[in-house]
Amino acid sequence: MSSKLLQHVASAFSTDGALARSIKGFSCRDVQVTMAKAVTESIESRNNLVVEAGTGVGKTFAYLIPSLLSGKQVIVSTGSKNLQEQLFYKDLPALLDMFGLTPKVALLKGRNNYLCQHLMEKELSGASSMETQVLDDLLRINQWAGQTTDGDIGGLTAVSENSPAIPLVVSAKETCIGQRCDYYDECFTRKARNRAKDARVIVVNHHLFLADRILKETGFAELLPDSDVVVFDEAHLLPDISVTYFGQQCATRQLADVFSKLIDIYRFELRDAKQIELLSARCAALLNEWQQALYQLGDTDWRRLQSNKALSVLSWGLVKEIKALQSVLLGHVGRSDDLDDEIEKLEILANKLESFFLCENNQAAYSIDYGHRYLVLRIAPIDVAKECRKLFDSNVAWIFTSATLQINRDLSLFTRQLGLSQSKEMLLESPFDYQNNALFCVPRHLASVNNHHAALSQFVDVCVKAVNAAKGRTFILFTSHRMLNAVAPILQRRVHYPLLVQGQAGKQSLLKKYRQLGNAVLLGTGAFWEGVDVRGKLLSCVIIDKLPFISPDDNLFRARSESIEREGKDAFSEISLPQAVITLNQGVGRLIRDEKDKGVLILCDNRIVNKPYGQAFLNSLPPMARTRDLDKATAFLEQIN
Repeated sequence: MSSKLLQHVASAFSTDGALARSIKGFSCRDVQVTMAKAVTESIESRNNLVVEAGTGVGKTFAYLIPSLLSGKQVIVSTGSKNLQEQLFYKDLPALLDMFGLTPKVALLKGRNNYLCQHLMEKELSGASSMETQVLDDLLRINQWAGQTTDGDIGGLTAVSENSPAIPLVVSAKETCIGQRCDYYDECFTRKARNRAKDARVIVVNHHLFLADRILKETGFAELLPDSDVVVFDEAHLLPDISVTYFGQQCATRQLADVFSKLIDIYRFELRDAKQIELLSARCAALLNEWQQALYQLGDTDWRRLQSNKALSVLSWGLVKEIKALQSVLLGHVGRSDDLDDEIEKLEILANKLESFFLCENNQAAYSIDYGHRYLVLRIAPIDVAKECRKLFDSNVAWIFTSATLQINRDLSLFTRQLGLSQSKEMLLESPFDYQNNALFCVPRHLASVNNHHAALSQFVDVCVKAVNAAKGRTFILFTSHRMLNAVAPILQRRVHYPLLVQGQAGKQSLLKKYRQLGNAVLLGTGAFWEGVDVRGKLLSCVIIDKLPFISPDDNLFRARSESIEREGKDAFSEISLPQAVITLNQGVGRLIRDEKDKGVLILCDNRIVNKPYGQAFLNSLPPMARTRDLDKATAFLEQIN
């Protein structure tokens, strides 16, 4: 006997159900109903469910409808802000209206997505020394601040999303002074927290969910309620994001800010504590000297860098000086609230710095990210399965879904990475007619991708031919910025359609312009491989330069490879190949977004057809018609009106 909830869910998707009554042209998809029933069973039995749902299955409604009809406390976590906002502003309101439901719903983002009024006031007070463009942007943000109701920077359109003014005024744990703030009652971050406390359905992203669940360091600590159901959409991103949150990171900018703030505290509050200024300035100088040494070396692998004696002397000299500063600061505890805040921050950062320098964990990668002026030091665990296992409470229904989870028709890699020992697994095919509507072309006679000059020349020739046949309307996806930067200026001269290149503007601005132009060519790297939805004839062709294998120089990859090889396993088949298959699938997924879409996928890498591992890629791709003849591909494009 089916449960009452299962009956309600089945009714919702029926030919005379709520969806059919509310959505013009709605047609019931068997795969969507299958997924919705599986989600319902998972909610009722509190079992784990892992579902790969191909493009067009309609997975969003398949998990939202059972979740809403269950009446339970639900958290939906996404991998991208785009999907997060689509769920909150579009899908959830539509479904609540269809079913006449009125639960409180909240959208919650990480702190740095909200304007901080305290920082806004502080920055404007120092406006006289500011660059003109930054000041102009700050004034625009300040004007918007008087109109916004939620302070969500995502709603700010008056300045570029890459404006250097934005990081100056968004909320951060390091700058939050809590109840001492003049804007405590109006604080956008605090209001967002309060809305989430009262909500029955909360939409978050993976970063915030993991930060709240694991680190409790975001200022949103213990904010998310104990839920009955947690749905991870875009779940393929979870394993890599988990590495960040089970690891540790230290930004040198935070250290520099602490030293600067301590000097200000001496100058404006504690004029009798000259040693604070002297030692803080000394630490700041040593930090800068150490950073400059690293910039000159340019290596991202801290294990390799440890053998550099001069750098080692600088590193431990910095630690020694920070400890001397901490000893002096302890003698002034309680004299200033601001000083006490900085002492606490310095202790956390100093411990992280020393832990990084010691490099004691053999099961972690120690790497350095080089920014414009500052560094981020990262300790990333090789395997997070053990930690993830503790995360997934057995009293909760955990549901994981994405269009790209399987390798060679197998979901076990994903479940192993997250330590999911018991879960129901499903592979649901896309209902789209790929065989007739999509053509996959790997052109014949391609040079080796390792022959950069020949590969570049051939790739440009293929792009020109395909773009002209498609009348623009093309995405060209690259596996590296180097290749993108080499191709863009050549295409600029050879193609007469508008060219939009990643870096010219923010991602959303480029996509908006692409849609408006109607005949544009967009060139992008990783950011454009996923989370981009362009439907219809606007996108007829996707060209990919080569198979997206991770760089062998990546520190975490190298550490994982060494660990795998110590176990007698093959790092290529265990790590490189699976990651590349999933990434390629994401890129391919940009092409066919609707049942009426038609298009051509061109991959300029013949390893997919002449290497044994190529079959793993082919088995995981949608069932498109295939050809090696570029002329057939261009003829197909010319027929798409």
